[in-house]
This record gives sequence, C-alpha cells and structure tokens, in this order.
Amino acid sequence: MEVNENFSKKAQEDLALVELAQKGDQAAYTKLLDRYRDSVYFTMLKMVKNNDDAEDLTIEAFGKAFNRISQYSPNFAFSTWLFKIASNNCIDFIRKKRIKVTSMDSGHRTSDGEILYFDAQSNTLDPSEHLMKDQKVKAMREVVSKLKPRYRELIEKRYFEELSYEEIADELNLPLGTVKAQLFRARDFLSNMMENKKHTI
Repeated sequence: MEVNENFSKKAQEDLALVELAQKGDQAAYTKLLDRYRDSVYFTMLKMVKNNDDAEDLTIEAFGKAFNRISQYSPNFAFSTWLFKIASNNCIDFIRKKRIKVTSMDSGHRTSDGEILYFDAQSNTLDPSEHLMKDQKVKAMREVVSKLKPRYRELIEKRYFEELSYEEIADELNLPLGTVKAQLFRARDFLSNMMENKKHTI
C-alpha cells in the first residue's frame, strides 16, 4: 500500500500494522486492538450510556473491522475507518433497541461531525411483535444448543441469564479477558450459524 503523505506518524504506524494483519500476523491485530480499544469503548459508552453494551459494541466493532481488514484502503487513516465501522454498528444497535440516549432536541454528534437524532418510540410490543420475538428467541436457542459446550455456556449466561462479564468470570472462575475473547468467538460462530440457518429456511 502507498502511504498517504498526509498521514500522521501514528497513522503510518497503523498502516504498517494493517499490512502485517492482512498477511495473518496475529500480533499486529493485538497491537491495533490495544491502540484503539479504550477510545472505541469510550465513544460507544457516550452513545449508549451502558457499560456492558459499550463493551459488546467495542468487541463487535473490532470483529467487523478485522473481518473486513482486506477491504481497508489507505485513503483514510485506519482509526477513521475503524471509528466509522464502530459508529455505524452502534447506530444500528440504538435503532434496534429504540433507546433514547440523548435529548431528541440536541441529538448526538458523531466523530465525523454528523448530528444524529433518535426516535423515542414506545418499547411496548403489540401481539404480532411478541409472536415474532418469541419465534426469534426459539430459533436462537436452537442454534445456541449446537455450539461447543464452553461457548454455549457463555452465550447462555450472557444473553439468556443476562449476567455481566464480571459475573460470568466469577462464576466460571475465568480471567475477565478470557471471557470477553471467548464471547467474541462464540458470537462469531453464532452469527455464522444463524446466517446459514436463514439461507436454509
């Protein structure tokens, strides 16, 4: 890749790490994660006002970025590209949950300067929505049951029992970092299995 002459020293270092990551260098992925994990997390936290959701969204953002690392183009700094992925993923999450994270009058300003406004629709489901939700939960449980035992246990505790990362780590006597890493892998497996299930219906 050609280095953009407008890149800062840090952006140039990022580009070198991205090139290594694209070749499968796991240490490069770790360095990129370490560089931006905190700043992505605090950006997510500002948007959703919930620690656990911000943690989930941070892991998802890196997962999506790393899965698409071959598509990265050095027209923009890696950090700009990463935060765009993180912001878009977070906006989708907010829309799905229909949570009101800021005043509708003032909106929320993204890192790109765009002001976003969110609707504050009722969270009450009508009977048909309840039925659809029940069917989705049933389908999800069916797919989860096919995961490897250690991943199944983590998904069940996180999403069905709604335990925090810390509670899961305590209950399973695992380091917090291991819980987060394995949940990321479990979600990745789950996502692929759900996608395959959708295509077979």
